[in-house]
Amino acid sequence: MRLHRLEVAAFGPFSGVEAIDFDALSDAGLFLIQGRTGAGKTSVLDAVCFALYGQVPGVRNAVKGLRSDHAPPGAGPRVVLETTVRGRRLRITRSPAWERPKLRGSGTTTEHAKVVLEEFEHGAWTGLTTRLDEAGDLVSRLLGMNAVQFCQVAMLPQGEFAGFLRAGADERRRVLERLFAAEVFTQVEKWLADRRAATGREAAELGAAAASVADRIAETTGAAPPRGERPAVPQPRRGEPAAEPFAEVEALPAWAAELAGGHQDICATMEELRAGVTETLRAAREALDDAKALAARQRTHAEAVARRDALAGRAEEKSRMASRLDAAARADRVVPLVKDVRERHGRAVQARRWAEETRSKVAALLPPKAPEDVLAKAERDRRDEAAALEGMRAAAARLRDVERQREELAGELRRLEPDDARTAAALDELPGLVQARRAELDEARAAAAGRSGAEAAVRDARRRLDAAHRRDRVEVLLAEAEEAQRAAVDAAQEARDRAQELRQTRLDGMAAVLAAELADGEPCRVCGSTEHPAPVASLAVVPSEDEVERAQAAYERAQERREKQTGEVESRRSERDQLLEAAGDAAAEALAAELAEAEEAFEAAAARAAEADLLENAVHRLEGDLDQARDDRDRVSRRLTEIRTRDGELAAERTRLAADLDRARGGDATLEERIARLAREAAALGEAAEALRASGRADEELAAARAKAAQEAAEQGFRTPDEVDEAAMPDEDQGVLRDRIRQLDDAEAQVRALLKDPELIAAAAAPAPGLPALEAAVRAAEAAHTEAASAADRARHRRDRLAELRERLAAAVAGWRPAAERHEVAERMAGLASGKHTANRHAMSLSAYVLAARLEQVVAAANERLSRMSGDRYALVHTTGKAAGDRTKGAGGLGLRVADAWTGLERDPVTLSGGESFITSLALALGLADVVTAEAGGTEIGTLFVDEGFGTLDEETLDEVMDVLDGLRDGGRAVGIVSHVAELRARIPAQLRVTKDRTGSTAKVVV
Repeated sequence: MRLHRLEVAAFGPFSGVEAIDFDALSDAGLFLIQGRTGAGKTSVLDAVCFALYGQVPGVRNAVKGLRSDHAPPGAGPRVVLETTVRGRRLRITRSPAWERPKLRGSGTTTEHAKVVLEEFEHGAWTGLTTRLDEAGDLVSRLLGMNAVQFCQVAMLPQGEFAGFLRAGADERRRVLERLFAAEVFTQVEKWLADRRAATGREAAELGAAAASVADRIAETTGAAPPRGERPAVPQPRRGEPAAEPFAEVEALPAWAAELAGGHQDICATMEELRAGVTETLRAAREALDDAKALAARQRTHAEAVARRDALAGRAEEKSRMASRLDAAARADRVVPLVKDVRERHGRAVQARRWAEETRSKVAALLPPKAPEDVLAKAERDRRDEAAALEGMRAAAARLRDVERQREELAGELRRLEPDDARTAAALDELPGLVQARRAELDEARAAAAGRSGAEAAVRDARRRLDAAHRRDRVEVLLAEAEEAQRAAVDAAQEARDRAQELRQTRLDGMAAVLAAELADGEPCRVCGSTEHPAPVASLAVVPSEDEVERAQAAYERAQERREKQTGEVESRRSERDQLLEAAGDAAAEALAAELAEAEEAFEAAAARAAEADLLENAVHRLEGDLDQARDDRDRVSRRLTEIRTRDGELAAERTRLAADLDRARGGDATLEERIARLAREAAALGEAAEALRASGRADEELAAARAKAAQEAAEQGFRTPDEVDEAAMPDEDQGVLRDRIRQLDDAEAQVRALLKDPELIAAAAAPAPGLPALEAAVRAAEAAHTEAASAADRARHRRDRLAELRERLAAAVAGWRPAAERHEVAERMAGLASGKHTANRHAMSLSAYVLAARLEQVVAAANERLSRMSGDRYALVHTTGKAAGDRTKGAGGLGLRVADAWTGLERDPVTLSGGESFITSLALALGLADVVTAEAGGTEIGTLFVDEGFGTLDEETLDEVMDVLDGLRDGGRAVGIVSHVAELRARIPAQLRVTKDRTGSTAKVVV
């Protein structure tokens, strides 16, 4: 960025319009902005910054009102800056908000801030925007830096870097945060802190869930949780990392396992008790069962004897049923073959019927009783012909497409023919209309030519009328002023006479005044004598010196009023003469009539001018219609020719396609009908051939089935199928007979077994048992067993419930552990990023670490210049340790020390002298400017300003500093030094001199 020209008006200390040619100053490379303290040297830099960003640097931006207090009431503040940024020549005109006098009435009104941004292109200024936000955004994007960064890079500020050099880490961090984009790292710190809180809440919730399961375990078992309370959820205090959370949750699984072991022992004890009562119950039940078994065996033996006698009478029935089952079994081997013969006979009859039906369908196509091969050949012939005709379908589709295109062309032809007639009619009519409207336009233009003269006449009449009104008013004011002047002359003359009279009276009585002041032994102020033999005495009143001075002051005031009134009369008389020259002696009423006539003439001329505009628009419209009609006629004619040509081509193609299709379809109505007929005939012939083949196969299968059935019937002892049907018996009936026989066999076997059973024989010989006593003993044992089993079931239920809750507790703790681990990781990362974790050895936050890296770059860039300016004595050292005055935790890493090569020690910057502090601060400022420029994208700053501080340097150090500043001019950069040091005025010939006086400051370029 290079500055070319700056113009300020009513801005800061500059009351008028001041233009500064920076091109002339920049040609020298190094120039001086000099002037007395408070003259406005820094205001020049404020104007540059305000033009670019709409604000002034530093704390001055908080001061409201940039308008000059010395400027006239109606003069608006304005800054105009011409500069080149990235090869683009820009002109920025800005005005701050200010209070201007109202145009009507008294008081003020607010004039809002304004901006005009222009670019010099193709030899002229082109407006880019007048919006404040758009202008600021464009400048910031071109320069690649915001206002704070620009002021730090291009305007090394007065005193600020000495403060930055000596500042603590907190203040130094705030400065660096304004210059470098560290917000993203601060956001990372906040995100990690939020993540730590979120994972803490998640782990707390999961830990509470595990504690809830532990409560249910305690409720189930009647035991208390660890320490007799729910696991605590630790809450970290604000600004501190949380202590190790949820340690109690880890103890819950072991506690539950201990409870499970105890309940396992209880279950074992209850099971032993239940086993004892169960054994007693078993013994009682065995005794009862033995008695019941003896009684049952006695009954069984008696019943077996009775059943043996009954079964002996059913032997003949059993023999008949066995014979019937044997015949049915032999018939079962033949029945399937007989059924198969009948089924195949039915299928053979059905096949012969299908063959007859299909042959009747193709009777018209082939001779009667045609064999199978003839039918198959006829089918193949028709399918081959249909396949050949498939290729003609594309020709049929093309014929339909040709007919469709011809219909579309006919429709378009019907649509275009009226358009052709319409455009022909328009071409006949429009030329005459154009000629008529043009004649009317010429007449209107001739009548409107006098509008400018009429307008000038209106302005002249209005000016004369305004002058006449003012003339009449000024004459009244002049009469009043002349009257006041006469009164002031009289008053001044009277005051003059009074003052002269008092002065003369005091002169006349001065001897008496001096005599009154004489004292014996004191020298006389006139003759010096200490003797006063005859002092003068006066009887008249001598005015005092105060009275004479008061009279003189009254005279001077009266004289001032006289001069003021005289000036007022002269001013009014001069104004009246000018108004008489403008308005003449004509009365205001006559001039008003002249104005009305002039306005009426102007309105008539304006009306004719408006009519001429309308006629001109009408002529243009008609000419456009005429050109359009010609274009439409040409277009429609071309299209009609194209349509007729294309229709002829399509007609020829249609004739050819229709002839081909007629030959292909033969005697059928259409090609599709012929293809469909051939397909139907081929299908019918194929079906007839298939039916004939199926009938032959059915007859062969029927003969084979009959032979096989006859052979099997003979082998099973049957002569005819009827005998087989008579002997056959359904499976259900055979099953019934077999069940009856088996039941009789089983009953006989059971009876024989029972009668041979030694136990039944012995039981029949034994006495009957006593069952009531044994049943009472069993009931008592069952009651004891029920009570023991209930207690064992309750213990087992608690054990099972505890096992289930242990699984849920294990799952809850397993779900809690990853959350606790995530919280531990999040807590560690948040602590590392904030500098509050012990693993962060430097106790530096992430944003402070990034800023420390930037500061390290600044120090490296600064030391390149500090070494030259200090004669290789001093070098800045960046330290990561926390300074004694830094109160914010995690804000380390921004310390600065000064290494002294003469002593080999490092010093605190506050121990530097004024001149040493200046060169160190200047080197730091230049280094920071380099780093910020690189950070902002490397935007080249062609004009650089250094503000004050040179008065603290000795001559040798000043030479070194000037050499460094002179080196900044490399690459064509211009450096402006703001200072009032006299020695610099002699060293730097190119100067911008800012001068102040009571009416405001002025600026002058001296090269």
